[in-house]
Amino acid sequence: MEHNSLIEAIKVGHKFDYSLFDDLSLSLNRQETIAILGVSGSGKSTLLHILASFIKPNSGKILFENQDIYALSPKDLEDFRREKLGIIFQHHYLFRGFSAKENLIISSYLSENEIDTSLLASLGIDTLLEKNVSDLSGGQQQRVSVARVLTKKPRVIFADEPTGNLDKATASDVMQAIFSYIQENRAGMFLVTHDEQLARECDRVYLLEDRLLKEL
Repeated sequence: MEHNSLIEAIKVGHKFDYSLFDDLSLSLNRQETIAILGVSGSGKSTLLHILASFIKPNSGKILFENQDIYALSPKDLEDFRREKLGIIFQHHYLFRGFSAKENLIISSYLSENEIDTSLLASLGIDTLLEKNVSDLSGGQQQRVSVARVLTKKPRVIFADEPTGNLDKATASDVMQAIFSYIQENRAGMFLVTHDEQLARECDRVYLLEDRLLKEL
């Protein structure tokens, strides 16, 4: 039976030299997008990394379809990240020395999913595939990066300022492609951003402030 809930954070707390947040709870359902706003240093990127299985919280649990992800063995956790999650950063982290197409082929091979040509067209990179990624503009590289992530067919996308280096028109194209993917594939997304206008395009918006997560 398919769970409608994808990710659930239960009473999560974390600190470094100081407390970032305490007793934080939220959930992400299928076909849902959640944006998290907050000033620099508020802990929003740390929260994203906790939700995405990369930083174990000091307290609380993160469940994926009712499975405690931090109770998984190292191998199962690695498999979970590879098969279920997609991470989109502000910087693209493409494989240098490879063409755009080769970057996509690597993702296709590892995930055993075909490259979606309609996705490439919607991102405006279908005519750039033979170019070395070093010869692409920053905006083109980011669009290839997004296509590479979506080729994996992730169940949950974690996006940390994914359009921070893009002009407004390119940013809109990228986000529309991501939103379409989420609806068509019954996926979900956590988005961390400083851009309140972009955040408002998501289904729910939260502000992380004074160690609390407040829904706006």
